[in-house]
Parts: sequence; structure tokens; C-alpha cells
Amino acid sequence: MADQSSLASSPSKEGAEKNVLQRHVAFFDRNHDGVVYPWETFKGFRAIGAGLLLSTVSAVFINVGLSTKTRPGKFPNLLFPIEIKNIHLAKHGSDSGVYDTEGRFVASKFEEIFKNHAKTYPDALTEEELKALLMGNREPKNYVGWFASYAEWTTLYNLCKDDNGLLQKHTVKAVYDGSLFEHMEKQRELTTKKK
Repeated sequence: MADQSSLASSPSKEGAEKNVLQRHVAFFDRNHDGVVYPWETFKGFRAIGAGLLLSTVSAVFINVGLSTKTRPGKFPNLLFPIEIKNIHLAKHGSDSGVYDTEGRFVASKFEEIFKNHAKTYPDALTEEELKALLMGNREPKNYVGWFASYAEWTTLYNLCKDDNGLLQKHTVKAVYDGSLFEHMEKQRELTTKKK
């Protein structure tokens, strides 16, 4: 992963009116129309450096899993669009609680992640600490939530761990508001131009 010390958690001008969960998802809205289709999810994952397989699987699971939840009262659409304005309706269980039911950032829940699980370094998670976080967040018999949390956190860890195998606190914060994705895309573009 490229240097992340320049990560900024402030929204862009176009994202200022969105809550943090909407900003997190808006990166994948490649044409900025408020709707994320599977091909946009795929392109977003490719833009941050994910491989073909991960990008394809993510696009299928994310869009199939979230589409109907973000389109209440509407007939299911076989293109599986995700409506960003309703993304809070797709919040799953067994998560960290950093997003509330409206999609807002809950700072105290974010700090709890590191207070309760970052034992080796106060501002970073090791792979083992991340596993403990996932186990600690599991709600009984919430298998979909278990899988979703596992997929989200392990993808984040694999794409963003530093050279020491640590997932830094500023990186985790930036993923919550979506600024990490923009940063990763810019870093990848710079790296590609240098080749």
C-alpha cells in the first residue's frame, strides 16, 4: 500500500451534504448519479488496486446483497442498483457500530475498536487483533452479518496493511468516510504513470 500519511478525512465539496456512510459508498458511484451498479462497484474495486477476482466477487455480492435493501417499496431490479441515499437501510448486524442507523459516524464506537483491540500498538491492529475484533462483534446466529464483517475487514486488511502487517487507525478512519478510496485511487494512478 502506498504512503497513507497524507490521508484526509474531510469530505470533498460534492460529498459535504452526504453522511459518512453515503460518502463511503459514493466512491463506487463512478458516474455520480446517486446509484451504484455492479459494473461501477467492479470499476471502483479495480481503481483501488483490487484484482479481477476480488473485484468481480465483490461487485456481485455487494450489489446483490444491498440492492433490494436500498430500494424499499420498489420492484426488484435485475441490474441490482444500490441507491446511495438509502444505504443506511442496508446496515448489517455484527458490525463495529461505527455507523449509526442513520449512517452517521459514531466517534466513541470508532475509538472503542482501538481501545478494546489494539493491544500491541495503540493506533494499529495486527491480524490477530482484527480477528478478535470480528469475534467480539458477532451477534448470535447472525451469519450474514458475520460474513459481511469478515469480508469487509479482511479486504481492508489485505489491501491496506502496512509493511509491518498493521492496519493503522488513520487508515480505518479514512475507510469509514470513503476518503481512503479516493487516496488509494490517486496513489495507484501515480504509480501507474511512473511505470
